[in-house]
Amino acid sequence: MAGLSVLSGTPPRTTVSRGVRLAWLTILWNVAEAAVALIAGGFASSAALVAFGLDSAVESASGAIALRRLRAEAGTESREAREGAERRAQRGIAVSLVVLGLWIAAQSSWTLWRGERPQVTWVGIGLPLLSMGVMAWLARAKRQVAGALRSPALEADAFQTTTCFRLSVLTLAGIALHAAAGLWWADPVAAMVMTVPVLQEARETWRGRPGGCASC
Repeated sequence: MAGLSVLSGTPPRTTVSRGVRLAWLTILWNVAEAAVALIAGGFASSAALVAFGLDSAVESASGAIALRRLRAEAGTESREAREGAERRAQRGIAVSLVVLGLWIAAQSSWTLWRGERPQVTWVGIGLPLLSMGVMAWLARAKRQVAGALRSPALEADAFQTTTCFRLSVLTLAGIALHAAAGLWWADPVAAMVMTVPVLQEARETWRGRPGGCASC
C-alpha cells in the first residue's frame, strides 16, 4: 500500500506504551473539553466555541482509533494484520476529519447567515487558553511516537491534535475581535478558516502518505 511505511520488525515496547498513554489522555481530556465547550458555546451562541467543542469530540474519536492501532502494534498479530490495522486507522481518522471540516463549515455559514452575535464569556477565553498548552504538548509527543513507528495513521492523529491547538488560537482571536471592535462575523469566519487544512489532511490521510507529517 502506498504510504504504508510501518511494520517492518517490532517497535520498542516503551514507544508503543507511551503512545497508548497519549491516546488515553487524548480521549479523556477531549471528552471533558467537548462537554464544556459545547455547553458554553450553546449558551453564548458562539460558532467558534461550538466548533471548538466538536473538534474536541472528533479528536476523542481519533484518539480511540489511534488506541486500537497501537494495541495492534503491541499485540502478537502478524505483519499483515498490523498492516490491515494501519489501513483501517488511516481511513477512520480521514472520515473523522471530513466530518469535522464539513460540520464547522455548515455551522459557521448558518451563523453568518443569521447574523448571530456571540457573547464573551470567561469559559470562551479560559478553555481555549488551557487547551493551547495541553494540545501543543500532546501534538509534539504524538508526532514523536508516530515518527518512531513510521505510521501515517498516527501522524494523522497528531494532526488532529494540532488542529485542536490551532482552533484554540482562532477561537480566542474571534472572541477578542468581537469584544474589542464589535466584529461579530470574526467568530464564525475564524472557525471557517480551519475547514481547508482539515479537509486537505483528510484527503492525504485517506490516500496514504509516504510518511512525514509536514502539515502537523
